[in-house]
Amino acid sequence: MPLAGIVHGTMTRFVLRRLLFAFVTAWAVVSVTFFLLRLAPGGPFDGERPLPPAVEANLRAAYHLDESLPRQYLRYVASVLRGDLGPSFRQRDFSVNELLGRGLPVSLAVGGAALSLALGVGIAAGAWAGWHRDAPSDRVVALLATAGLAFPPIIVAPVLVLVFAVALRWLPAGGNDTAVHYLLPAVALGLPYAAAFARLTRGGVIEALARPHVQTARAKGLPKSRIFLRHVAPVAALPALSFLGPAAAALLAGSMVVEEVFSLPGLGRYFVQGALNRDYTLVMGTVIVYAGLVLTFNFLVDLGYSRLDPRIRHA
Repeated sequence: MPLAGIVHGTMTRFVLRRLLFAFVTAWAVVSVTFFLLRLAPGGPFDGERPLPPAVEANLRAAYHLDESLPRQYLRYVASVLRGDLGPSFRQRDFSVNELLGRGLPVSLAVGGAALSLALGVGIAAGAWAGWHRDAPSDRVVALLATAGLAFPPIIVAPVLVLVFAVALRWLPAGGNDTAVHYLLPAVALGLPYAAAFARLTRGGVIEALARPHVQTARAKGLPKSRIFLRHVAPVAALPALSFLGPAAAALLAGSMVVEEVFSLPGLGRYFVQGALNRDYTLVMGTVIVYAGLVLTFNFLVDLGYSRLDPRIRHA
C-alpha cells in the first residue's frame, strides 16, 4: 500500500476517533447538566410571591414539567438534536435560541480579542525571552508573566475600570457600542493567558535551542532568522498549541465575570440570570453552547498538533 494511502487512512481514523469522543462528551455534558438542574432545590416558577396552585399547574403542563424525569429528558434531547433549545421559562417572549443568538456575538468578540492579545503578546514575549535566556529582558518577561498569572480577571477588571475609565477617563467603563468598549474587557480577560503563553513559549524555545541539530546550525553560522523559523519555532509552538484549545474555551467561559463588570450583554450574563432564576432551558442552552465551543477548539487544536507532530496521530 502506498505511503500516501497509509497516512491518509491514519489521519481519517484519527479524525473519526476525535469526532466520536466529542459526540460522547457532548452527550455526557447535556445529560449531567439536565439531571443536576432538575435535582437542585427550587424551580423556575418559584418567587417571592407564590403562584396560585392552578396557575403553577398550568405553567408546568405548558412546559412539560409535569411529566416524568426520563420523559422530560428524552423530549429535551430530541429537541436539541433538531437545533431547538426550547423556550425560556422566565423570559417568555423569547426562545433560548434568540437569547443566545444575541449574547454569543458579544462573547465571541470579547473572547476573540482577548485570545488575539494573549497570543500576540504572550508568544512574542516568550520567544524573545527564550532566545535571550538569562538576559535582563528575560528576567523582566519572567517577572511580568508571574505577576500576570497571579491576578485573575476578577481582580484586574475593576482595577482597569478604576484607573482608565474613572481616574484617567481615557476609555469607557462599560457597554458595547463601539470597538473601543471591548478594549478593557479584552485586556482584563487576556492578560493571565498572555502570561501563560509567554511561559510556555519561553520553555519551548529554550528546549529547541538545546537540541543537537539546532546547536550545530548555530555553530555553522546560519542566519538567526532561518534557525528560528526553520528549527526553533515549530518545536517551540507545540506547548503553546496544546494550551490553545483549553485557553480559547476558558476565555469564553471566563468572560462571565468580565461581562458582568463591564455590563456586556454576552452569554455570561444570560448564564448568571438563568442560574439565579432557575431557568432550566436558558442554563442548559448556555452550557451546550460553551461545551460546543470547547469541543470545537480542542478538535481544531488536535488537528493542528497532529500536523506539527505526526507522532500524535500514530500513537
